[in-house]
Amino acid sequence: MRVIITGGTGLIGRALAKSLAKDQHEVIVLSRNKNKTNGLLSGVRVEVWDARTAAGWGSLMDGAGAVVNLAGESIAGDGFLPSRWTPERKRRIRDSRVNAGSAITEAIKAAANKPSVLIQSSAVGFYGPHGDEDVTEATPGGNDFLAETCKIWEDATSEVEKLGVRRAIIRLGLVLSSIGGVLPLQSLPFKLFVGGPIGSGKQQTPWIHIDDVVHGIRYLMDTPSAHGVYNLTAPEPLPNAAFGRAIGRALGRPSFFPAPGFAFKVAFGELSTLLLDGQRVVPKRLQESGFQFHYPEAEGALRDLFQNHK
Repeated sequence: MRVIITGGTGLIGRALAKSLAKDQHEVIVLSRNKNKTNGLLSGVRVEVWDARTAAGWGSLMDGAGAVVNLAGESIAGDGFLPSRWTPERKRRIRDSRVNAGSAITEAIKAAANKPSVLIQSSAVGFYGPHGDEDVTEATPGGNDFLAETCKIWEDATSEVEKLGVRRAIIRLGLVLSSIGGVLPLQSLPFKLFVGGPIGSGKQQTPWIHIDDVVHGIRYLMDTPSAHGVYNLTAPEPLPNAAFGRAIGRALGRPSFFPAPGFAFKVAFGELSTLLLDGQRVVPKRLQESGFQFHYPEAEGALRDLFQNHK
């Protein structure tokens, strides 16, 4: 099956492309910059796109079996430390998602033989900050910047459903990988023996192992009845303090040095909500469908990542 992945040079895209290519699928990664494609498997085909239109690549959609849309400027930024949400960065974050969705829709409209499924990426930020109550796919959306961004991200490809294409939306939690994402930064204080809770430590952390992200996407691709919204998070979210203790145990390090919340607000401004606010998001629809997580518990997931460097 031909699978087209937008945003395929990011953390999730690379892992997904590798998994699909190993199973002999024809994998095409769309990237704005070929310089970012180093490290992809030799069997993965890379095509350049402008992330705004179907020009130059749209014909690849004709006969494709599946599309996975992961495209969008990083919420936290591309550096080791998060970048503040300036008005210009907010605009780029929103526009990158809307434009990519429009380009995909344009290509699907023009395809004589349309793909059977589109996996549309989103995030648990859709729900806005919550307390300790379970947040499921039926929970209404929030009204802050992240929530509004997720709404327009999801809506950007909604038109393909009218074209007969099955669409599944994945609202991702904190993706854990030892080679990218937030875990290397988050675990650094623990490795230096000064790790501990951030802010109050009570904010809920919806997380998921990178292997389960790939497993979940492929499951939704291969399940004809899967459509609509799915929370792609592990079934056992934890308060930040408990998550920190799990990191400490996995590394054999202490986890009782608190990091004051005000310091993050001063350093990162509005973006500090990623660390200081949370939601107890649970994967209700995935579990009801019979999906089995490889890493349902945080400590086991963290031990695997730190020991096997995934």
